[in-house]
Amino acid sequence: MVTQAIAFVLHALFSIFILAALVRFWMQALRAPTRNPIAYFTMALTDWAVKPLRRVVPGFGKLDWSSLIVAYAFEFALQVLLALLVGASLIGKPSVLSVLLFAAFVEMIRLSIYVFIGAVIIQAVLSWVNPYHPVAPFFAALSNPLMKPVKRVIPPVGGVDISPIFVLIFLQLLLMLPVAWLEAETAGMLSRALL
Repeated sequence: MVTQAIAFVLHALFSIFILAALVRFWMQALRAPTRNPIAYFTMALTDWAVKPLRRVVPGFGKLDWSSLIVAYAFEFALQVLLALLVGASLIGKPSVLSVLLFAAFVEMIRLSIYVFIGAVIIQAVLSWVNPYHPVAPFFAALSNPLMKPVKRVIPPVGGVDISPIFVLIFLQLLLMLPVAWLEAETAGMLSRALL
């Protein structure tokens, strides 16, 4: 019971930071405007880890690799802490560390999909409630790469844009099929590596 509570707290605290670093990576990759409260929050929360790493890992291909590396490093640290919490011994078991590295990669994919799900939902709500809200361009920049191809194929129905529904279905299917399969495979690899 206590172990589950500690795991929950660790997961919650680490995930807030990891999601902020991922949002920072995606907002720079997709050229989202940075003059809004969401961008200010993500940068303020992650600057202490990202800025020093930028001296060592410069941007390449117009991508902020340091934000992605920080998110991945913290996700790997979380995976190690969770493994230690359940009593896994990592000393002398490089196969366990390699599985945890892969588990962190799979979790990064899952969290990135959640970033896009959130962006699509918020953008859809803002388009109905207040399309001129200061954060609307930010969420539009994050959701447009997924929305534009669908909008070309599916026209508005009765003046209502239903493309977010299809994008959300697609993203949910990604979580249910390939990501869930990768998570199951990772769990199996981890249990075999701990034997």
